Amino acid sequence: MKPALVAPAFVAATILGIAVPALAQAPLTAEEFEAHVTGRTITYSQSGGIFGIEQYLPDRHVRWSMAENLCQYGSWYPQGGDICFVYEYDPTPHCWAFWLEGGTLRALSLEAQPGAELSEVDSTDTPLSCPGPDVGA
Repeated sequence: MKPALVAPAFVAATILGIAVPALAQAPLTAEEFEAHVTGRTITYSQSGGIFGIEQYLPDRHVRWSMAENLCQYGSWYPQGGDICFVYEYDPTPHCWAFWLEGGTLRALSLEAQPGAELSEVDSTDTPLSCPGPDVGA
């Protein structure tokens, strides 16, 4: 990995005074991230609570849920050293630096929520349930 790809996230974290010990490790490349997540459904926590669940589909597509049975569809792409996500109802990119710690994903946002950190707390190959809000009503 070229050092220039890592520098923006590290420099921004340093300037913001964010404690990011894991960024001492190089963030995952897009290829490493793709190999780790494709075909998996990962639950993320933030500050001790569940933040959301994301299913990583083929061809860099995703299904994201923050509320039971309500999903947004989107995709991810690499940008510099980060992994960025866009969703059907919000085309604004949400970019994160991802790395592995003890075999699980950690992510750091330097954008809308500077310093927000996510941790993988569960991983499965079971698809995310997304029947919609009015199914069975």
